[in-house]
Amino acid sequence: MNVPEPHKPFSMIREFQLADWFTLANAVCGTGALFSMLTYLQTTEVRHVYYACGMVVAALVFDVLDGRIARWRQKSSLLGRELDSLADVISFGVAPAVIAYGCGMQGLYDRIILTGFVACGVSRLARYNVTAEALSGDGDRVKYFEGTPIPTSLLLVMMMFWAASRGALGESLWFGKVMLAGFTLHPLVLLFAVSGSLMVSRIRFPKF
Repeated sequence: MNVPEPHKPFSMIREFQLADWFTLANAVCGTGALFSMLTYLQTTEVRHVYYACGMVVAALVFDVLDGRIARWRQKSSLLGRELDSLADVISFGVAPAVIAYGCGMQGLYDRIILTGFVACGVSRLARYNVTAEALSGDGDRVKYFEGTPIPTSLLLVMMMFWAASRGALGESLWFGKVMLAGFTLHPLVLLFAVSGSLMVSRIRFPKF
């Protein structure tokens, strides 16, 4: 009877390609953005909102670089694809939602919409992973996206950065708030609903 060979210590780390380390840096930046917003909620020092938004920008840089490095070295793997999706969920799904929450979108309807936004991002990445080969056609590279890519949430992050720079946080959040059935909705959060809906749409966007 064949006995499976035990895994050697750090064997998974040895399987990482150079691009995978940049993907991990993406996830690290996204996690840093979350911690920065938690610090802002504790201290109300607006610089931590800036830090959080800056970390998401850094995550996008690493997200772009990992793909370019993989193509340059002509080394990609299923492990790298899964790492990329998990990192993107943190940096461009959870982090923007937490930034929005920290900036003042804390009503019940706000939280429902922000949770839906993250769910749409997760669904978008899952759909891409299972359809990437079909989307690439006869070539190796994907020619178009179905639905907006999740990193487009950076536009929402930049909006929150601008709001913070103008002092439009908390009770001063742009467009104020409305009460529906006794619960709070900040109209600004509807942009997250639009973004999430576009992610899971079937609209085709060319990949450059």
